[in-house]
Amino acid sequence: MILLTTSRRPTRRIRTFTHDLASVIPGTTRINRGKLSLEGVAEEAAWRGLEKVIVVDRWKGGPGRIRLFKVGEAGLVEVNPRIYVRGIKLQREFGAKRRRSVRSLFLRGPEDGEPEVRRLLRALSEFLEAPIIEEDKPENHDAEMRLTLEDSGCIQISFFLHPEGVEVGPRIRVSHLVWSV
Repeated sequence: MILLTTSRRPTRRIRTFTHDLASVIPGTTRINRGKLSLEGVAEEAAWRGLEKVIVVDRWKGGPGRIRLFKVGEAGLVEVNPRIYVRGIKLQREFGAKRRRSVRSLFLRGPEDGEPEVRRLLRALSEFLEAPIIEEDKPENHDAEMRLTLEDSGCIQISFFLHPEGVEVGPRIRVSHLVWSV
């Protein structure tokens, strides 16, 4: 389904972040990019039979941008939005021990919230092929990706295990989104 990789010179924190993302997004294969160009990443995804790619780029030593791609005939085609990251909190910083694997994910956001949050929710739902569910106790799903709007105006993306409802991370604080890529 999805190939997850980093920019060419990732830090340890970025590698851990991609490992955490791969553990909570089902159908994700994580690779170390090394010296691969984006064309090489597209070839690797096509060779593995994967249709989508997520690239976590470095900015000032940490994850600074998340780009979403679809694998096309001519290589990678970037998909809206481009997500700029303000900060992250890794799974190990939540203090929990080993987690079970996630087989199914759903998304949830504010019902009558900011239009930008709803737009991001729909875009991520389409890209990850995960449903948006508003009910309190969803059946047949292991994990939830929840989008909220902080008081500071930042969008926050959090991951929760179900049925416990415990936040496991990673938590992503979004500084801004670019919709024209």
